[in-house]
Amino acid sequence: MPQFKYKGKLKNGIRKEGTISGQTKKHAIEKLRSQGVALASVDQMEPTLLNKDITFGNPVKLQDFVLFLRQFATLLNYGVSLRDATAILAKQTSSKPLGRALEQVEDELVTGRAFSEAAAQHKKVFPMIFIHMVRAGEASGSLDETLDQLALQFEKQHETRQKVKAAMAYPVIVGIVAIAVVIFLLSSVVPTFASMLSDVGGELPMITLFVLGLSDIVADLWWLILLVVSLLAVGLWAVTQKPDTKYYLDYALLKMPVFGPLLQKAALARMTRTLSSLFSSSVPILQSIQMVERVVQNEVISRSLKKSREALEGGQRLTEPMKKHWVYPPLVVQMISIGEETGSLDEMLTKVAQFYEKEVEYATDKLKSLIEPIMIVLLAVIVGTIVISIIVPMFQIYSEI
Repeated sequence: MPQFKYKGKLKNGIRKEGTISGQTKKHAIEKLRSQGVALASVDQMEPTLLNKDITFGNPVKLQDFVLFLRQFATLLNYGVSLRDATAILAKQTSSKPLGRALEQVEDELVTGRAFSEAAAQHKKVFPMIFIHMVRAGEASGSLDETLDQLALQFEKQHETRQKVKAAMAYPVIVGIVAIAVVIFLLSSVVPTFASMLSDVGGELPMITLFVLGLSDIVADLWWLILLVVSLLAVGLWAVTQKPDTKYYLDYALLKMPVFGPLLQKAALARMTRTLSSLFSSSVPILQSIQMVERVVQNEVISRSLKKSREALEGGQRLTEPMKKHWVYPPLVVQMISIGEETGSLDEMLTKVAQFYEKEVEYATDKLKSLIEPIMIVLLAVIVGTIVISIIVPMFQIYSEI
């Protein structure tokens, strides 16, 4: 929570100074006045390691932000003032980071600052696309419509992201369960039977020797396996932090069988939906493309958009570099080209976004229906191999008795 340094006097004339915490400067002043302090000055202190908020990524969940946008637009539509709407939502939202940011924005609105200007001071909470579109809505006098459009965009983005996550999460979860089951069998069950089989003696089948070897590896080198998995996770995170290495990772993901086309469609839907929202809000085209480069979350598409922006700056058409890039299907290039010719680029981009959002929905449903039986069969084969490796020598022992 922010810390504020203050100076003032008590009712008996004694000077008082110190520090106090508060969600906003306004809250800090109210707390001090309730304590009977006549204030001379109140200044926010620079955050330290002890009191600053440490967050990774965006601290506000996407669904909370969408709800905020919908409620904000509704309040403005019903004639509630911008300041009152901000105050209401600051208290109502379930997201603490968003609530704190809105309270500070409200304080700025009291001083006469524009909402977009105040929101720009909280870039971790309010995305740049939100700030630019709100600024355009303020200039045109259609802030409520802009907020509705933003809500629609973030809703679609959230839905598409959830569908892709659901499609990719199923094999990951089943894979983790399969690994856990195998480790349990190899570390706990198999060694018990191994000691019994060694006491009995006799030649063991090849499949049993193989499983016993795996069991010894898991029992002796479990720490090494855990270390390798941890290093791979850290390495993957490090790769995503640098644009050059992230480009090759995104390239590999887009070229991956089965999942690659799904990720490509989701990225194209996000790109076209965002561009459409920016264009329809009268944000300049070069600024819009530059913004999408940063928010598209795919380095391959980001770099291709940069080439399109540079081509546009050089007097060429937006689609010229797109025609030469493999990531853009002919449908995308043709629809954008028609939009450039007819002056309805935002409408064409919306149609493309709607098409790929439906494609993602269809592809995820199809993918889940295909992956489910494959993963079940794979799990059955793995567990069945371990069980057979134990049963076969047991039958041999019983047949010799």
